[in-house]
Amino acid sequence: MKIITWNVNGIRAIWKKEDLQALIKKEKPDILCLQETKANVEQLEDDTKNHEGYYTFFESSTIRKGYSGVSIYSKNQPIKVTGTLGVKSFRDDEGRTIVAEYSKFYIVNCYFPNGGKSPEHFAYKLDYYKHFLELVNKLEKSKPVIFMGDVNCAQEEIDLARPKENANSVGFTLPEREEVRKFSESFVDVWRQENPGVSEYTWWDMKSGARARNIGWRIDYIFISKSLQNKVKQIKILGDQFGSDHCPVFLEIDL
Repeated sequence: MKIITWNVNGIRAIWKKEDLQALIKKEKPDILCLQETKANVEQLEDDTKNHEGYYTFFESSTIRKGYSGVSIYSKNQPIKVTGTLGVKSFRDDEGRTIVAEYSKFYIVNCYFPNGGKSPEHFAYKLDYYKHFLELVNKLEKSKPVIFMGDVNCAQEEIDLARPKENANSVGFTLPEREEVRKFSESFVDVWRQENPGVSEYTWWDMKSGARARNIGWRIDYIFISKSLQNKVKQIKILGDQFGSDHCPVFLEIDL
């Protein structure tokens, strides 16, 4: 099974440029998880929301259009698809989570808050980490979980080009990194597991032209239940795929 995650930074724009269609045609993913789609379903072209060969599912922001959003493209029809963290006391209206249940596993696609807007939004980000971990731990009690997406945090110094300069930057603060490290208590960061000591990045600041200089951050992840470790065939960062300020991450796993 081939699985791809990609923050597309606007599905309508990337579809118009045909970069996403090119990726689908080249890699033929069984499951494609997109983040920051920035669109409600009614705003999408028919070929985008009903792409040939795929069942498609979208979760969008209900607080404003053109913001956040996640989607799943799947060759096989899931048993069930839901779109929240399932915590009534937590504001969960930004379209950041989508869960697809299959017969032998769960796929969870996530777009974590950036947290840089204000102290309140940073606190919201930390709360999202906590509630998200509660969700995937709960799901794993019934079957293995694969979760992926833009986690908006570089976990270790090796995961960004300039760790010292960014020691106090949102996306690399100790509180965020500590929350992401908790994921590894129950799950495996597949790319890091397979590439110890290697620096590769998945996001670059477009305004400063950082991609051309490879001054980037690894903030897009695929985590799997530890029970699936021996089923991984390959994982790679598709750094030569353009169309967004992020690049895709590709996992091939025997399920």
